[in-house]
This record gives sequence, C-alpha cells and structure tokens, in this order.
Amino acid sequence: MTAIPQGRARRTVVVGAMCALVVTGTGLTGCSEDPDAGTNGVGKLPAATIQSKTRAAAASAHALRLSGNVVTSGRTYKLDMRLNGEGGSGSVTAEGTTFQLLRIGKELYLKAGADFWTQADGKGDDSDAAADKLDGKYVKVPSGDPAYKKFSGFTDKGVLLDGLLTLHGSLDTDGHHEQAGTRTIRITGDKGDGGTLDVSLEGQPYPLRLARAGGAGTLTFSAWGKDFPLTEPEKDETVDYGKQLPTS
Repeated sequence: MTAIPQGRARRTVVVGAMCALVVTGTGLTGCSEDPDAGTNGVGKLPAATIQSKTRAAAASAHALRLSGNVVTSGRTYKLDMRLNGEGGSGSVTAEGTTFQLLRIGKELYLKAGADFWTQADGKGDDSDAAADKLDGKYVKVPSGDPAYKKFSGFTDKGVLLDGLLTLHGSLDTDGHHEQAGTRTIRITGDKGDGGTLDVSLEGQPYPLRLARAGGAGTLTFSAWGKDFPLTEPEKDETVDYGKQLPTS
C-alpha cells in the first residue's frame, strides 16, 4: 500500500468538501463532477431538442398545476389553475379583483363576489340587484359571450401550453439550476430576451419554470400527472345569466 502524503490528503478532503458545496444561484460550478450524473440526460442535448422533448412531455401528461403571472394585451393576470384533459379550475386575479373559473368539457362557469359584478354592470339599483343575485354563484358563461373565449383559454391545458412553451429567437442552454428542489437545465431564446425555460432533469423532462419574453410574466408548473376532480356545481349554486354576461 502506498502512503498518501499528509498535505495531499488534507488538500483532497478540502477540495472534495468545496466541490460538494459549490452550488450558486447560477447553477453548479467548478470541480469535475458531472452535473448530469443520475439525471434523465436531457441536459446534454441541444437546446432545440430539449424544447421539443419538454413540449412532448407536457402534452402527454394528463394534469398539472400552473401558477404565476401572465401579461397580455397590457393587462396582468395572476393565475393559479389546475388543468387536465377535460377542463380546469382555479383562480384568476386581474386589476385587484379575483374570480374563480371552472370548466368541465364545454361548460364554463365564473364565480365572483358582488363587487366584481357591480363593476361589470355599472351602477344603479338594477346593477346592485343583479350583483346580489350573482354574488358567490357559479355563473354559466354563454358560449357566444366574448368572456367565454377570453377565459376558457385559462382552463384549457392544450391552448395554454401551446402558447406558453415556445421560446423566441435562437435557442441555447444556460447552465444547470434548481426549481423547488428539483435539478433543472435552463434553455433560453435570444440569450434570455426571448424567454427562459427551466426543464426538469429528474424523471420526465417537464417544464418547471417559465420567464416569458419581454417581461410578459413568470409561471411555475407543478403536480405533473397528478389528477384532480372536476365536479359540476350544485344547481342551487348555479345561475344561468342568459345570452351575454355584463361587460367588464
């Protein structure tokens, strides 16, 4: 057996400890450890291939949770939605007002407080009476109402993911990172100007965090494949407003 000089042994221990600790906000750095060891391997692939694989994984998952902010048409929406192949449910906040959305198949319901409906319908005694009627109820959104197209998209897994999981410009990888305790590989469009997407290196290559191009919001994705119940509201909790909702 060959003896290891004491000084060299100390250096080996120190370097090993440093390698175990060198994890920064910009990813794993330094040392000779393979950051892709024990992962699903997508971290070694070109960025375009990673994007293709994460889109395919997202499409194949039956359910997920999506939360964060989306900026569209100059308005910021805060979302917290559970989505699956049949519909979705959750909350949306816009301009300080929060309302609930529930879609099962083609049926879309909106649930909000009286203040929401008063703002939507204007002022006056008739408005107050309508708002009281709709307060806390699941209001069925007519399919021909403009609100149906606008809000049903927030409950549609395919529509949301198709629109969100595309980075703009030339694609590249931007190191190894971590999202909620899960190791990720980050891909970017136009060095980040076209958006960034963190993709899981553990299990399926699901998207876990998206920063949209142009500061158009940041979203996190979780509970991939974990289904949840979508239940029709009781009749006494439901109001059929008619052909068109109040304009908001």
